[in-house]
Amino acid sequence: MSGTAADERQYGRLYPVARAILVPLFRAGWRIYLKGAEHLPGTGPAILCPNHTSVIDSFLLPSMLPRRITYVGKAEYMDDWKTKHLFPAMGMIPIDRAGGDASTRALDAAAEVLERGELFGIYPEGTRSRDGKLHKGHTGPARLALRTGAPLVPVGMVGTRDIQPPGAKAPRPFRPCEIRIGRPLDVARYRDRADDRLLLRQITDELMYEIRELSGQEYVDEYATRTSESLPSQPPAMPVAGNGERAGDGERDLAAAAGTLSSAGAP
Repeated sequence: MSGTAADERQYGRLYPVARAILVPLFRAGWRIYLKGAEHLPGTGPAILCPNHTSVIDSFLLPSMLPRRITYVGKAEYMDDWKTKHLFPAMGMIPIDRAGGDASTRALDAAAEVLERGELFGIYPEGTRSRDGKLHKGHTGPARLALRTGAPLVPVGMVGTRDIQPPGAKAPRPFRPCEIRIGRPLDVARYRDRADDRLLLRQITDELMYEIRELSGQEYVDEYATRTSESLPSQPPAMPVAGNGERAGDGERDLAAAAGTLSSAGAP
């Protein structure tokens, strides 16, 4: 194991302890339903790609899965006493976004997790949706899948926004939610086309289509932003030839890898 991998393995050491505490707590506090668990690979690597409408998403998903999941997050969480121990215990690998290429470091960390045969989580929207709609996906997950050969697993989180709406400092108890896991998208056959931007966009559009089917959200063909905006909406189309990508998307989409489950707790 490389030095970097060994260092990263220190994060998540308390994962069994955190699960032992949080799973009973969450089940007592909310009515949580896990559907489609049979679609989650029992062994081997996979990239879980959920929608993201609430801070609590990043706690509910890891606590309800039958397998450990790892993700990357901004290193600033290590400066806050409220998240300094909890996030690493749940498997977050902190990435320093200052200096150098944070997106590359995030992808490298994710690749090492997947090469160990584990699960990795990433939000394709890159950040939390403030308006509750499903936004255009970045191509970071597709790049990671083509790099490692791991399948993409769409996930729909339903009801979590009602548990903890935007701006709420604490979750509301006794509310129902569902975690819906979809069929994996196997893109390993395209690994020799990892730099094909059109293919990356097609895979991402298909992934977002599956997430929309699972979550039931309205889709908007714009990237999510830190502030709520009025955006035109249209359903995501299944990928078709000629579905191009705007200039500069490659750079922005690669940066989305650093926005994995990292937006948990973001204001």
